[in-house]
Amino acid sequence: VFAVNGFLKVATALDIGLSTKCVVIPKEMGMCQKIGYSEMRLPNLMGHTSMAEVIQKSTTWQHLAHTDCHPHVRTFLCSLFAPICLDTFIHPCRSMCVAVRDSCAPVLLCHGHSWPASLDCDRFPGDEDTCLAPLTMDYKYLHKVVPKPTCQTCPAVEEFFTHKRVLEVFCDSNFAVKVKLSKKRTAFEDQEYNIECQVEFITQGSLLPYETQSMIQQWLLINEKCIEKMTPTHRPMVYLLVGNIEEGIILVKQVYRWQRKDSQLALATQKWRYHKCL
Repeated sequence: VFAVNGFLKVATALDIGLSTKCVVIPKEMGMCQKIGYSEMRLPNLMGHTSMAEVIQKSTTWQHLAHTDCHPHVRTFLCSLFAPICLDTFIHPCRSMCVAVRDSCAPVLLCHGHSWPASLDCDRFPGDEDTCLAPLTMDYKYLHKVVPKPTCQTCPAVEEFFTHKRVLEVFCDSNFAVKVKLSKKRTAFEDQEYNIECQVEFITQGSLLPYETQSMIQQWLLINEKCIEKMTPTHRPMVYLLVGNIEEGIILVKQVYRWQRKDSQLALATQKWRYHKCL
């Protein structure tokens, strides 16, 4: 769930050095660990005055950060929630906000939330000499060849099938991935789930040259509503996700529930090694 309740406060309204203090970034803020500095200013640029408030409000964004929807999403969010402890506040540049927003807003939308007014990019400075700018303006070109997961309509879970039908689906697909899913309650809100997954490839196809496991985990994070349907209880469940890469986008076409009693999937994966597609 990505609910944003904080309202951005203008840094100049804060009495730098008197009203603010330096504190260690807490371990609960996982997205802001290992970002190049270990201390933050409080109050922060979201106007949060206590560490408890910072942790609670930032938790709603950690999930977005984990999707890697933009190379600078963590830098952008942490500059607001955990600003570096210098003599003055360093705002993110408008260009960084726009780049992150354009890449990450579709992920928020997939979860039923629009980009919040508190992160309106017009609020950030346009002069790149006085703010936090992206390291490279060419990241789109650098990352162009890497397939990206996207928000999509959740495929129905197949319950009845034969191993021959599964092999036909494999032949028409770029990849087949066996995933083990489980979920756990978060410390703050019982209805939020952290999806944990184990990934094992049956066939990698077009995904072979890339960091395939993280891509599948990214798809699971982006399409969390789909995963919620697949994990109705807290017991771990195993699925086979089969899909294609079309125009640089990773799309899951078929979802099979992998049950011990059902030997058809196991049979299909065994036969796949020697199977010749028509």
